[in-house]
Amino acid sequence: MTKHAFSPQERQAVYRAITERRDMRRFVPGAAIADDVLGRLLAAAHAAPSVGLMQPWRFIRITDPELRRDIHALVDDERRLTAHALNERADEFMALKVEGILECAEVFVVSLADNRSAHVFGRRTLPQMDLASVSCAIENLWLAARVEGLGMGWVSLFDPRRLAKLLDIPDDADPVAILCLGPVPEFPERPVLEIEHWAFGRPLGEFLTENRW
Repeated sequence: MTKHAFSPQERQAVYRAITERRDMRRFVPGAAIADDVLGRLLAAAHAAPSVGLMQPWRFIRITDPELRRDIHALVDDERRLTAHALNERADEFMALKVEGILECAEVFVVSLADNRSAHVFGRRTLPQMDLASVSCAIENLWLAARVEGLGMGWVSLFDPRRLAKLLDIPDDADPVAILCLGPVPEFPERPVLEIEHWAFGRPLGEFLTENRW
């Protein structure tokens, strides 16, 4: 332990947020998020680390109900295409609830920024570090939401080009996430996909080696 460590109570809170974060699909319909809380969540996202301090994230808040329905339709199209690609698991997949776009308090579309080619620092051999940086911003938002007692779900079932066209996103920017955010009925003790018997997490030991692969 160093002099820079948080107090035991603060450390416990941080680790609790990490452990209890869930990818949420069920939300309390008609609920809202206070402006000051939403401001804290977005500030947490914007405080994320980014390679070369490029800050490649762009957050589009969806407040138009018709636009929200259009986004939901795009997701539903991809949901059916995904089910078809899953072959024998198609019916099982279609039975899953995979998003809460129409029920959640807030919807954000997160996109990689335009003009990213201008940022070379840390990306000359690893250009995908822009996506890694955006993912850090999304994780910050996710953890902050859990601390505030709110749920968040990351939806990736969409055609990026169709979503970009719908939201007038520049050609050299790329949407990577639809985020559903808001109050939820409960936080499950385990990941939803484990509860639904779709997939199961594996222990850390299977992912950790020393010196070589």
